[in-house]
Amino acid sequence: MNFRIESDSIGSRKVPKDAYYGVQALRASNNFNITGLNIHPEFVKSLAQVKKASAITNCSIGLLDSKIGNAIIQACNEIIEGKFREQFIIDPIQGGAGTSINMNANEVIANLAIEILGGEKGDYSIVSPNDHVNMGQSTNDVIPTSGKITALRLASKLLNQLSELHMALKGKSEEFKDIIKMGRTQLQDAVPITLGQEFRAYSAVAKRDILRIKKALQDMGVLNIGGTAVGTGINADEEYVESVVPNLSIITGMDLCQADDLIDSTQNLDAFSTISGAIKICAVNLSKISNDLRLMSSGPRTGIGEINLPAMQNGSSIMPGKINPVIPEVLNQIAFNIIGNDVTITMAVEAGQLELNAFEPVIFYNLFESMETLSNGIDTFTNNCILGITANRDRCRQLLENSVGMITVLAPYMGYKKSASIAKKALASGKRIKDIIVEEKVLNEEQFETFINPYDMIKPKHMRKKAKI
Repeated sequence: MNFRIESDSIGSRKVPKDAYYGVQALRASNNFNITGLNIHPEFVKSLAQVKKASAITNCSIGLLDSKIGNAIIQACNEIIEGKFREQFIIDPIQGGAGTSINMNANEVIANLAIEILGGEKGDYSIVSPNDHVNMGQSTNDVIPTSGKITALRLASKLLNQLSELHMALKGKSEEFKDIIKMGRTQLQDAVPITLGQEFRAYSAVAKRDILRIKKALQDMGVLNIGGTAVGTGINADEEYVESVVPNLSIITGMDLCQADDLIDSTQNLDAFSTISGAIKICAVNLSKISNDLRLMSSGPRTGIGEINLPAMQNGSSIMPGKINPVIPEVLNQIAFNIIGNDVTITMAVEAGQLELNAFEPVIFYNLFESMETLSNGIDTFTNNCILGITANRDRCRQLLENSVGMITVLAPYMGYKKSASIAKKALASGKRIKDIIVEEKVLNEEQFETFINPYDMIKPKHMRKKAKI
């Protein structure tokens, strides 16, 4: 009494009586117990929006009975609002190019519509998952369309977080603009730079990532819905093909368009490689910044110690008082994972054959994870790290004055060989460059201060006439 019997082309099977999913979703759930996770809720919402747009379109052109169509639309609205998420029981990674999750949606929507019309779940003579809910559609256009809409929605949050990070880094560049320090190349002393200039460079790369991701997202708004099985539009009415995307744009509030070549758009998933690559590049850039912050804050007594990161939690279960750079560390790990996701997406995009790529489920699983984890990682990076960074002004100055890199500014005047000799003596003796130059009467103290002013070394300037030194 707690089950109903449903049949499909495989045979008959018991389905829990109260379930809104049906026999096809149940079979798939048993077949694909892979990650132990559920389909992303935003993807479920996108699926329901596609089904709603299709129902509206089919009703408007007279192919779908308005009574059935309105019930389907009402059912879709409830799912879009976030209800019945537990009825979507398919693992994100699944065989069949997404047919399982498409049918899961068709069955849930059909059974909701059946109840709205006064029937009992499982009576598909009232509303059919295939004939009514899936009218004019195929898994092969519904699933990639839903995936792109989901990516656009998740990217909106990611871009907002990136914009906040960009502004935070820009703010720090202004805060630190007059703090002079030693720049380093290959982890060795180079020439002076300001801490503000370093953070300005970080803000510049964040802005470039924003622009790169926005450009990649342009392809996410180009859909193959209406192409059905292989892009030819079989079993879809011509008016449906022309109207479904405009209706979907209204429902989602997104600027969507139909692909010029639906066969190409069904066969080829290069758009997902593009957006995944842009996200990967962003993650790589932010990981590099995290590496820099961990180096500059190392210590606090025995490392570089030029900056302080906010103390967010204890760093050790055995060493009292130890504080670790946990926020940059987590962003590093997010980046490592995103790089792996991008490899998976790349291989899955390449693996399509002929008229269809069957590997969209794993593409979406990894792409959505990359977008969401990077967005969340940037949030904590901005608010729990960047905004709270402080500078150790005296430490920066001390390291600068003790560095042999200061000799670089004299090389154009006294020659590379003489400058290198002085640098070598400074390293061997532990003395400052200034002390050796004055001791050897190359320059007196007043001349040294004239020639070697760190603030004159942080920007290009016209070469003065060679001094006679």
